[in-house]
Amino acid sequence: MPATSCKEAIKKWEAANNMSPSEATEARLYCQIPPMDKMDDSLNQFENVTRLSLSTNAIERMIALPKLKNLKILSLGRNNIKRIMALEEVGQSLEELWLSYNQIEKLDGLQPCNKLHTLFLGCNRVKSWEEVSKVSQLHEIKTVLFLGNPIYGDRSRDENAPLVVKKIPQIETLDGKMISASIRSEAEAMD
Repeated sequence: MPATSCKEAIKKWEAANNMSPSEATEARLYCQIPPMDKMDDSLNQFENVTRLSLSTNAIERMIALPKLKNLKILSLGRNNIKRIMALEEVGQSLEELWLSYNQIEKLDGLQPCNKLHTLFLGCNRVKSWEEVSKVSQLHEIKTVLFLGNPIYGDRSRDENAPLVVKKIPQIETLDGKMISASIRSEAEAMD
């Protein structure tokens, strides 16, 4: 069965929501049957959305979305994405990026996201602490999710928390739990 195209998903969305994409402030194109395997330029019709949900599909590659100047939340969890990319156009407005359950190993491509405060990357393929350090360049970042990545090994969230805080000192929440003063102290004491 061929994949659902973005254009087809948008037509279904228009019929279900009885509005044009340009009027929408939120677009939910998740869990298409059959799944979407590509993002394409037709998504730029949603020029007023603040939240775009494309999760639970089979998307392999992120693309630039130059007309989505108001986008605050981009949800691409449960896809087949291997690289974070093409965020230059939405980086000035994007506040939350949901990428859990993909195949991401490297954390390059986040630099344009200067307002990003939430990054969900659970259950990906991040295996290097150097990659985690790249997130510290995002000055507004407060909430991160790394649970289920190879970097954690067989250690628990609590055992990994000081390591993550050492790499990203500005975070306040890790894997759904607030960073305690004791974890922060433990991170500061690390060499």
